Amino acid sequence: MNVGEILRLFYRILEFQLFQLKDTPVTIASLIMLIIVIVIFILISKMTRNIFLNQIFTRLRLDEGTAFTLTRVTHYLIMLMGCIVAFQFVGIDLSGLMVIFGALSVGIGFGLQNLTLNFISGLILLVERPIRVGDRVTVGEIEGDVIEINIRSTIIRSLNNISIIVPNSEFMSAQVINWSHGELKIRIDIDVGVSYSSDLDAVLQCLNEVAQESKDVLKKPPHEVLHMGFGDSAWDMRIRAWISNPKRHNYIRSDLHCAIIKKFRYHDIEIPFPQRDLNLRSPLPLPVSSAVPETGNQ
Repeated sequence: MNVGEILRLFYRILEFQLFQLKDTPVTIASLIMLIIVIVIFILISKMTRNIFLNQIFTRLRLDEGTAFTLTRVTHYLIMLMGCIVAFQFVGIDLSGLMVIFGALSVGIGFGLQNLTLNFISGLILLVERPIRVGDRVTVGEIEGDVIEINIRSTIIRSLNNISIIVPNSEFMSAQVINWSHGELKIRIDIDVGVSYSSDLDAVLQCLNEVAQESKDVLKKPPHEVLHMGFGDSAWDMRIRAWISNPKRHNYIRSDLHCAIIKKFRYHDIEIPFPQRDLNLRSPLPLPVSSAVPETGNQ
């Protein structure tokens, strides 16, 4: 078999018709061209993303969440354009595809309801941006940082450095705490109980000093020290403090707790443990019968 026969065989293989889409025959060559065009647009999307992130967005000083949203939307637009160009390039009529998609829409609607819901939720997250990349969020019992928002799911890196994949619909239907949404400044409450025998003025002074001496507590707005009520064995006291870094709220709470313990021990202020009073009563005397039991004859 010479080179010419090999080329003619290869050409016949490429022109082999796999199926026909409406009036357009789909061959192996057309599918290869379709894949090549899509791969080219994928490379264009990656190059565009790198240019935006490394040059344009850094000069504009956009935050991480805004830059991620713009690059992700740009990626979707480029890929949509690539699909349209690819189908037109190989001669596939998009109207034929619309007919097929319309016929399959009922089945897809019933079989992929969850996927569709997550897809729409992902678009809402990218457009409305209730959460952004870099935000500290709490979903259920999971707290972590948003590292990626995809069209179907969002990836959260927990405080234990574990990547958790959360469906986008969870952010639409469940309660989500976004510690970084809007203004970063948040208020935290530190509760502590003190013994009833303590000097109230000394307690208030100690708690104020703890807040004032902390480098993480903001001066404006000023902190507050409140008497919240009378517990079973202690006064319920609270420090309301404002901090500027919500991602460190757990560490700041721990530092304030430790500072309160040290301050109270230095000033001999007791943090009581739960106590219960136990009253014991003497048993009631049992009635003694005066009757002598009869004994039998010996």
